[in-house]
Amino acid sequence: MDTAFLITAFVTLFVIIDPIGMTPLFVALTQGMSTARRRAIAIRACVTSALLLIVFAAFGEAVLGFIGISMPAFRIAGGMLLFLTALDMLFERRGQRRKGQADTADEDEGDDPSVFPIAIPLIAGPGSIATVILLAGQKPGAEGLAWVIGVMLLVIVLVFVMFLMAGMLERALGRVGINVVTRLLGMLLAALAVQFVLDGLRGFGLVG
Repeated sequence: MDTAFLITAFVTLFVIIDPIGMTPLFVALTQGMSTARRRAIAIRACVTSALLLIVFAAFGEAVLGFIGISMPAFRIAGGMLLFLTALDMLFERRGQRRKGQADTADEDEGDDPSVFPIAIPLIAGPGSIATVILLAGQKPGAEGLAWVIGVMLLVIVLVFVMFLMAGMLERALGRVGINVVTRLLGMLLAALAVQFVLDGLRGFGLVG
């Protein structure tokens, strides 16, 4: 397996899922809960999102083919979606939207936010779903799928670790530190999004 592909897959999924930027929301959604309760919510959220992403990584391209969407077209659309996500991260709109989703869920779901909004759409949202489909499409076959799922599971494990360390990490970085990290990841994601679009255009033979 191409090491460069694995690094790109990890960085892309890490930036899209953004474990660091999600930790303050996890703290807010589980405020006042015991450590055991927080751990149970983190486990449910991570397992649910991982299963959903595995399904899309395995069958997403087949679904696209069934409805007549080619992978180059999906790469371009996915790249544009990731670029919009990057703009949200750079200009703080992503955090505000996630906070709004968290507040809405808090009103509707009571004190168990594990499935919504933590698993869906904060972890397994449109960006991460599009990313696993794109990555699986870049490396067809069982081996490529296994590597994509493995990288995705590694990122989900990091999300779980961040959730367990959420309170400590928030105190260590502070609001300013989290904002700085989010903007740096946004710049990186913007470059990766442009690369997805270029790969799609190359698939259509429009660029060399």
